Amino acid sequence: MTRFTQAELEAARNRLVPDVVADGLAVLFCGINPGLMTAATGHHFARPGNRFWPVLHLSGFTPRLMKPDEQGELLSYGLGITNVVARATARADELSAEEYREGGQLLASKLTGWKPRWLAVLGVTAYRAAFDDRRAQVGPQERMFGDTRVWVLPNPSGLNAHWTAATMAEEFGRLRDAARG
Repeated sequence: MTRFTQAELEAARNRLVPDVVADGLAVLFCGINPGLMTAATGHHFARPGNRFWPVLHLSGFTPRLMKPDEQGELLSYGLGITNVVARATARADELSAEEYREGGQLLASKLTGWKPRWLAVLGVTAYRAAFDDRRAQVGPQERMFGDTRVWVLPNPSGLNAHWTAATMAEEFGRLRDAARG
């Protein structure tokens, strides 16, 4: 794993992390925003404590445990990654309510072109803030963006102590089954 100085991580705040996307994906995973390690490497969910990659594998979305620098391979499985907010921060609580709303609007417009079958938002708090849905819970949502259905998944951050990797994998697996069905 590459080590970065604090100065290098801070400089990463100004970098944009490219989406991993193609038209017509089965599932487009949507993080809250890039962390500093993600921005520094250019690879989504790059922080070692983030459970996205292990949970993606445990849930059966990928046949093996992938590393962040292999993110481009997701497209071959009909999967992609984007974020609600493009700005990198050390913690998601550094984002403003306006950034969430603007990010949600921009994401909604991107979905009309990309047309994934499912948008999987990683974090119920982020979904609620971006789409002004205070009652949303983890699971499938009634809201759709064109033909794109929405599923809210638990945030895979290591800071999310409410969910274990195993319980997250169960919820991810429910989406995997729905996406295949």
